[in-house]
Amino acid sequence: MSSVQLVAVSKMQPDDAVAAVLDAGQRVFGENRVQEAQARWQPLRAKYDNLKLHLIGHLQSNKAKEAVALFDVIETVDSEKLAAALQNEMEKQNRPLPCFIQVNTGEEEQKGGVAPRDAEKLMTFCRDAGLNIYGLMCIPPVDEIPDPHFALLNKLAKGLGLPNLSMGMSADFDTAIRYGSTHIRVGSALFGIRENTKSE
Repeated sequence: MSSVQLVAVSKMQPDDAVAAVLDAGQRVFGENRVQEAQARWQPLRAKYDNLKLHLIGHLQSNKAKEAVALFDVIETVDSEKLAAALQNEMEKQNRPLPCFIQVNTGEEEQKGGVAPRDAEKLMTFCRDAGLNIYGLMCIPPVDEIPDPHFALLNKLAKGLGLPNLSMGMSADFDTAIRYGSTHIRVGSALFGIRENTKSE
């Protein structure tokens, strides 16, 4: 079995909790919001030169400049507009970054991601634009078993020739790994459950 990358979901966690995970040797972290991530991680970049930051939350195209400057991986490409904005900024900043296309496997209206039937079209656009698409990402509906969603993402990735899958969170990462996940996004299992929020 190939190795699986642990992405520690540090969004909204207190600094002391993040410091403890850093002290334990974790260097790959996921954040949902550009502004929050800037406040936390820009000061830490000088101390930890091997940090890798993944953007795992929805990104508006007007935040592409800040996202490209801060993050090392963008996991939530879900439209041609965003893909074009990211590629434009990567060229300006001379900072080509690996990206994942987010697929809305449950086709939930309130959730980001491209519909499964449109994944190939977006992939083609990204390749033509020069964006480095590294894999696919999904967040299954919270009230459904994740297996069909992970299986679907795996099938889509194979069809598109993509080797990486970002899927699986604290409650289901073991299932995701069985379906070929290469990146798991774990928050509450590392940091504990935040009050009044859903676990990662």
